[in-house]
Amino acid sequence: MSDFTSDFWSIYVGAITVVSILACGVLLWVAGTTKVKPGQDNTTGHVWDGDLRELNNPLPRWWVWLFVITIVFALAYGLLYPMYGRYAGVLGWTSSGQHTVEVQRHQEAIAPLYAQFHDQPPERLAGDAQAMAIGERLFMNQCAQCHGSDARGSKGFPNLTDSDWLHGGEPAAIETTITQGRHGVMPPMAAAVGNADDVRNVAHYVLSLSNSPHDRVRASQGRTKFAACAACHGMDGKGNTALGAPNLTDGVWLHGWGEEAIVRAITNGIDNRMPAQNQLLNADQIRVLTAYVWGLSNRPAKP
Repeated sequence: MSDFTSDFWSIYVGAITVVSILACGVLLWVAGTTKVKPGQDNTTGHVWDGDLRELNNPLPRWWVWLFVITIVFALAYGLLYPMYGRYAGVLGWTSSGQHTVEVQRHQEAIAPLYAQFHDQPPERLAGDAQAMAIGERLFMNQCAQCHGSDARGSKGFPNLTDSDWLHGGEPAAIETTITQGRHGVMPPMAAAVGNADDVRNVAHYVLSLSNSPHDRVRASQGRTKFAACAACHGMDGKGNTALGAPNLTDGVWLHGWGEEAIVRAITNGIDNRMPAQNQLLNADQIRVLTAYVWGLSNRPAKP
């Protein structure tokens, strides 16, 4: 009910709920006390399909009591739990409160398991078989949906098994990425580059940086226009991990390879977001997951 700013809606919903429950009770009482004059054959006179007749028999008593119990239960439930608009119920129960309790209970249960990894650096944890088994499970639960079960990613989702890192591949940088998430934005740059032909020239120059197939004439013409991109990617095109600007010289293409893909990126820009995991994992879990991700592309330290 937090979406409603007026108490009217809370009262309205609560009133409708109570009236509906009480109406069921009234209907049950009326049905049980109203007498229908039976015919000589003990029927109500209603006939369906020519020969299907309704007998004038009362409901079985056990059936009636089931209805009564249902009505009483509904009224009692509404007093104990939130059901009548904004009324919180006598017990003060909320789904968010129950979730918090369950999460806390879970954290207490797993605390002894992660305690042994608490003071170990990620480089050392990457060589611990138990820690990596746990890290793999955490990765499958939290990361594989985007990066893939093999961590090799896909278009728009980075490969975590190579040495190409947008925000740095050191354990501290990986831990920050997992904890806080990342929001990578490349604004549309077509206006800064020039006209549509200039954009294509820059695209070919970008391709030339990684020795990819390109038009040399267009690449030479796009070299000067690349200055608009150098603020983030650098004049040498090697990128900037502080900004999350990718290295354009290594042949790794996160958002697609080729002239058309680069032209599309320059024209439309790119907006990529990785959600923070600190609301789903505690600090020790993030440390173990950091070690697992770091170990995908590095040699772990010897114990």
